[in-house]
Amino acid sequence: MNVYEAIRTRRSIGRVKKDPVPREAVERALEAASWAPSHFNTQPWKFIVMTGEGRAKLGEGYALVAAPSFEGLSAEEREEKLAKERAKAFRSPVVIAAVCSPSDDKRALFAEELAASHAAVQNLLLALHAEGLAAIWRSGDPMYDPAMKRPFGLSEREQLVGLIYVGYPDMDPPNVTRKPASDKTVWIEQ
Repeated sequence: MNVYEAIRTRRSIGRVKKDPVPREAVERALEAASWAPSHFNTQPWKFIVMTGEGRAKLGEGYALVAAPSFEGLSAEEREEKLAKERAKAFRSPVVIAAVCSPSDDKRALFAEELAASHAAVQNLLLALHAEGLAAIWRSGDPMYDPAMKRPFGLSEREQLVGLIYVGYPDMDPPNVTRKPASDKTVWIEQ
């Protein structure tokens, strides 16, 4: 698959089969992710790959984030809701937490470190697609809550930039259209 085909055909697919994903395929995709550009070559990304019961780490994070909103409920209701939060981590056989781990290089701005980490996630998504795998980049409020960092042992400086759920597709890719690049491009030639 060439890069243009990969870019045009990759879709976010959230419904995947429970079938195991070969570790080698994930490792190849992570290697591709590591070739993302970064200012001053800081390579500020790291990846936490969760499979099997290892996904419970993410489930713990979801529960920690949600727990304060369940105060005042009975113990039974609270545990039921926390179980649903923990189950979110098991929606795919592989979950990859992508982390921006900023370098100590004083020249590197945090915004650029984040941008580089996001570029690494895009490389990861394209490589997973080339491996015949489905993936979806999830984010949202729980990911940015400081409590989500605890199960992963992240420092205060580190930031989750994506939770990538990976597996074999269990649905057809959605039909998506894009506006032509010419609609969003300005050429300045003089």
